[in-house]
Amino acid sequence: MPVDDSTLLIPKQPNAGATAVFRARIGWQGPNFKAPASLPLLQAAELAGQPLTGSCRNGTCRDCMCQLASGKVVYRIEWPGLSAEEKQAGSILPCVAYPASDVVLLLPS
Repeated sequence: MPVDDSTLLIPKQPNAGATAVFRARIGWQGPNFKAPASLPLLQAAELAGQPLTGSCRNGTCRDCMCQLASGKVVYRIEWPGLSAEEKQAGSILPCVAYPASDVVLLLPS
């Protein structure tokens, strides 16, 4: 079975790559914002004035679940609240997903 490397687990300790700043876009033509590798996407969106839905901020409520249409994210927790099938289908939890590249997020309708 191929490994889905778009959502990798990384150590809890930030590394030198955590200083990188990527661009995140909401939808293919929607607003974009700075997404530092050191912040979860949900927090980066809020700081940029682009709030996303979310309540728990720890990956358990799944309110923020959306699709990663493009790019890569990493998690600093072992179980980010998604099934293997959901991860393989491109679902992410922005409250605990850290950008590892520029990303495009597709929000539920």
